[in-house]
Amino acid sequence: MNFLTQPLLFAFALGSTLSGAVAQTDPIAEFYRGKTVTIVSSGGVGGPIDLACRIVARFLPRHIPGNPTIVVRNMPGGGHVLMSNFMYTQAAKDGTYVGGVVNSIPTHQVIDGRGVRFDAGKFQWLGSTGFANLMTMAWHTAGFRTIKDVFERELLTGVTGVGSGTYIYTNAMNIILGTKFKMVMGYKDSASVDLAIERGEVLARGGMTLTGVKQERPQWVAEKKVVFLVQTGAEKEAEYPDVPLMHELGRTDEERQILALISSPAALGRPFFVPPEVPADKVEALRKAFAATMRDPDYIAEGNRVRLDMNPLSAARVTQLVNATVNAPSAIVAKARVALGTDKTDK
Repeated sequence: MNFLTQPLLFAFALGSTLSGAVAQTDPIAEFYRGKTVTIVSSGGVGGPIDLACRIVARFLPRHIPGNPTIVVRNMPGGGHVLMSNFMYTQAAKDGTYVGGVVNSIPTHQVIDGRGVRFDAGKFQWLGSTGFANLMTMAWHTAGFRTIKDVFERELLTGVTGVGSGTYIYTNAMNIILGTKFKMVMGYKDSASVDLAIERGEVLARGGMTLTGVKQERPQWVAEKKVVFLVQTGAEKEAEYPDVPLMHELGRTDEERQILALISSPAALGRPFFVPPEVPADKVEALRKAFAATMRDPDYIAEGNRVRLDMNPLSAARVTQLVNATVNAPSAIVAKARVALGTDKTDK
């Protein structure tokens, strides 16, 4: 080889190597390397939303290119509206803020709307860590075997307050379907309702997740102390394929749509999102990282240990559910508001 050509060949090889290195640089990894990502929880420290946020924060960094540090910031208040407004109007829109929010926020936007300064349809959803249907149940000695029995005679039902899950779903069935849940008001909390059922003061309750029943009253399931009459959610719990979903009880398409709208929070589970206007490449990277976290064996083991609902939803599925809620027909929203009593509130 001519000695004059050697420097040229070396320069060409070096240039090719550098070009390849530039081409292989991951801009997402470069962006996140050394950064801190904040997961903002709409719930207070120690609550179920906070728990989900903190478990995700432990394992998500390993799946984001560049492996950023992740911290959790709690922003409770205003029925979770405070955090949602912050994420929509103030949080950085560069992919360094992620929201973990209560599942009722899209429904609150369309059915109530008080304090809302956000559009849940414009949040960019990453997925959900899992969901659990809300169960309406009767005590085993009450003589109610299926929901059909509640159309025929009154069932004493314990309630903590008009805005609570112990009231919302059974009351909606009374108004829309004509069931005969007879509300017994005034219990200070859900635990008081449970004790009242065991003492025979009331015979039923609604608005308790299947996970909650298993965690707080495991003997009710193990010893068949309760009969599940209805489940509220988008799809049935695998363990109870014969217990109808609330919206399936609708006699017309309109009734089914109203009940599906009221049921929508349960279907979302524990959803996570980023603000509007976050660049598409960052959103895609975070969605891939969230999905990978849901499959991570270490995350699954820890989630099972702390009893998270471990049936995750994809970004596409959460987006579909949210869009169905925020784009519900106005006539359906109006009738859902009547069923929930929010037609009487001032925004």
